[in-house]
Amino acid sequence: MSEFKTPVPNPALDAVAPDVYREIYGMPMFTIVPTADLEASKDFWLDGLGFIDLFSIPGGVTHLRRWAFQDVLLVPGEPPAEAPAQSLNFACVLSQIEEVRQRCEKLVPGCTDGPREMPWNSVELTVITPENARIVMTAARPIDPNSQMAADWRAVGIPIPENP
Repeated sequence: MSEFKTPVPNPALDAVAPDVYREIYGMPMFTIVPTADLEASKDFWLDGLGFIDLFSIPGGVTHLRRWAFQDVLLVPGEPPAEAPAQSLNFACVLSQIEEVRQRCEKLVPGCTDGPREMPWNSVELTVITPENARIVMTAARPIDPNSQMAADWRAVGIPIPENP
């Protein structure tokens, strides 16, 4: 039996993002985002959020991707009038949070909130896209092996090394 390898790097201050995965696979999860302007939406997702255009069918669909299993389909349609309460969360590394914030703010001033440290040991940036999708870029933080969090996690059986 082979061991599953995640595309998400282990939490570290110097973690390096994996390359964009360009292969075609059966998508275990994806989201569909309706947009009134496919080209404008595509530009924001590419230039702001760092996705690639895996392929586009003009006037039909744009298949966007970042890492493996981070797939978004932009389709013609009417976006909601306001951002939904739920969010789409995409993993990234700590060094990408500020880059994404700056790029998105340049494209649509005021579209970001954060970044902020979360109690589940991540740093998160919320972005409201031109289609009113609520996107959260989330980067795991390394755990200090001497912290209370590490002790709490060990107490419930999550393996945290004593010394890095």
